[in-house]
Amino acid sequence: MQSLLPNRRGALLALVMAVAFGLILLAMGRAAICACGTIKLWHGVVQSSENSQHIGDWYSFSHVIHGLLFYFFAHILWRRWKVFGGRPAIWALPIAVAFEGFWELLENSPIIIDRYRAVTMSYGYEGDSVINSLSDIGFMTLGFLIASRLPAWASAALAIAFEIFTLVMIRDNLALNILMLVWPIEAIRQWQAG
Repeated sequence: MQSLLPNRRGALLALVMAVAFGLILLAMGRAAICACGTIKLWHGVVQSSENSQHIGDWYSFSHVIHGLLFYFFAHILWRRWKVFGGRPAIWALPIAVAFEGFWELLENSPIIIDRYRAVTMSYGYEGDSVINSLSDIGFMTLGFLIASRLPAWASAALAIAFEIFTLVMIRDNLALNILMLVWPIEAIRQWQAG
């Protein structure tokens, strides 16, 4: 079966789009880096002003899962169901970058930042720095590339393992994050707060 990985033009388009999303975030007034003035490879304290400000954090695992899911949906749409004759398949990664980038724009909009503060354990959430948003796109791309190499069952197992791991480590994961954003449950919020 033909790969869903992009050719050079597709890879270049994905990169240009990621840079464009970074520039849009800067134009929205997002800080380029952490207000602390440093860039760390990893910041592991969720309830801190530096969460979502550096290259990697506990939510990076969720972005890898995004990439696994985007690859799965691309496979279903363009390989299995042959939507548009399967022609968009080589554009699957740039399309995934577009979706991830639009999420980063939405996630860093006042409406979502305020929603996170109101209904999740992220009481003091200020949004992502641009370096963190670009890293999130990078982690999604990593997940997409991993999924291109693994059988479907292994990608699913990896996503489940990441969900369980982050649930154990920080009492949060992609599924809970979505649930609490869309349909907050006070008992879960209290449990997450410790």
